[in-house]
Amino acid sequence: MATPNWVLTIVYWLHMLATVIWIGSLAILSLLVLPAASQVLDGDRYAALLGRIQKRLDPLAWFCLILLLTTGMVQLGASPNYRGFLSIEDRWATAILIKHILFLVLILVSAYMTWILLPSLHRLALRKAHQPGDAKTEAGADALKKRETIILRFNLILGVIILALTAVARTS
Repeated sequence: MATPNWVLTIVYWLHMLATVIWIGSLAILSLLVLPAASQVLDGDRYAALLGRIQKRLDPLAWFCLILLLTTGMVQLGASPNYRGFLSIEDRWATAILIKHILFLVLILVSAYMTWILLPSLHRLALRKAHQPGDAKTEAGADALKKRETIILRFNLILGVIILALTAVARTS
């Protein structure tokens, strides 16, 4: 049974909306907010800001990822180009397969960021604020901030590549 056009319209809109929110939040956070915050805030204030951002952004980001997954599956099932899982007979299927592999990588990197890196960075920033001048804490915090920046930008690049693969699939 074919998916009704009105359902596909809503699904496409939700998929695009989730994409804009996800990619936009990554861009704003990695290119504007965190670099500026790390330059002007001390450890305690940076930790507080990071905690508040994470508390607000994580649920939204994970909701967007789930929405992207579910709406993407509906789109995939409704596509006349879809010929089965791991079928890479043409340019469309190849682009979609690579897109889904990169999406999986993006989810794994996001999980690492949410449940490992950001809590570690938050704890180190608090320790740095309560033990100013501790060289080991300073070095650890700096290393984690660099890792955070790299991972945020990596996720942003993944998102942009996924968008490019969507364009390739749409023109195939």
